[in-house]
Amino acid sequence: MISSRFDPRRWLAYLLAPLDGPLAMIVLAILGFATVVMVSASPERLGTLGLNIVVAFTAMWIAARIPPQRMMSIALPLYIVGVLLLVGVALFGDVSKGARRWLNIGVARIQPSELMKIAMPLMLAWYFQCREGMVRVRDFFIAGGLLLVPVALIAKQPDLGTAVLVAAAGFYVLFFAGLAWRLILPFAVVGIVGIAAIVAMGDTICQPDVEWPGMREYQKHRVCTLLDPTSDPLGKGFHIIQSTIAIGSGGILGKGWGNGTQTHLDFLPERHTDFVFAVLTEEFGLAGALFLAVLYILLIFRGLFIAAGAPTLFSRLLAGAITLIFFTYAFVNMGMVSGILPVVGVPLPFVSYGGTALVTLCLGVGMLMSIQRHRRRVGT
Repeated sequence: MISSRFDPRRWLAYLLAPLDGPLAMIVLAILGFATVVMVSASPERLGTLGLNIVVAFTAMWIAARIPPQRMMSIALPLYIVGVLLLVGVALFGDVSKGARRWLNIGVARIQPSELMKIAMPLMLAWYFQCREGMVRVRDFFIAGGLLLVPVALIAKQPDLGTAVLVAAAGFYVLFFAGLAWRLILPFAVVGIVGIAAIVAMGDTICQPDVEWPGMREYQKHRVCTLLDPTSDPLGKGFHIIQSTIAIGSGGILGKGWGNGTQTHLDFLPERHTDFVFAVLTEEFGLAGALFLAVLYILLIFRGLFIAAGAPTLFSRLLAGAITLIFFTYAFVNMGMVSGILPVVGVPLPFVSYGGTALVTLCLGVGMLMSIQRHRRRVGT
């Protein structure tokens, strides 16, 4: 009796209904390529990787079924909970390897900073939705304050990589909400001048007895190592030197799957997480890197297409911010592995091994799918 009522086509239609076909295909293509790379880089983690993918896709499917109106209703509570958890980390968090990033809540240890990657764009998109048609310059300063609080708490842990991602997510919402260039340019000029000064005065300010205001010693070392990795080839510069060797030795077509010498002779640290891009380029060369870049570009174009067609300001801002966060993940990771940006611990999206990051990214994809699915419904 039960089997006679079971209709596989109906169940398949139910499972596929919330998903956006192009987005799902792009993400599956990236994950498929990532699995091939992971089999070479760290085959013993393949089983856990499969479990992480199942959990992440489940989270994506659930997020895709949540209407944007419901997302908007939970934006403020989620932000408040996230900030309170970050305060809890600052006061009572567990310390590991010199960083206080985890909070023990009895049944599990959680990393609240990961929650803010989703809560931050939700909160700011909700704020500007509430101010739609009445946005003034002061609203951008208020939104900037809402952004600064969690970013400062995360940076204090310290977790510069996550702080950069949360700050970027918030900035993208501000930008799409109409942040004037006259407010952006002063910060951009200060940043450019500061970078130029660091490069020009690197030999002087990187001396051991020189302290950098507002930065920890290890953060100073990361920047100085970027300027001259050979200054500490067996210490702080080891990661960058080995990853650039791996990338350069891959050539156009790479050394072949499973034949990466830097990877399999254990010269390349963190080859399954932050530096997996070096494994990819060593074994698949420039062709493999370009193939992955094309997939990311397709992902970004699809996300921006969804943002452009979204029916409400909230969903447009949220979709645009989530999409550009994918770009930020990829740009920062590829930049640090290639030796053009400091090492800040940002994973390569959908490729680096790690369950938390994968679930967070798939939640973002699920939100995009929800916005696309409910594009004809006008929220309030």
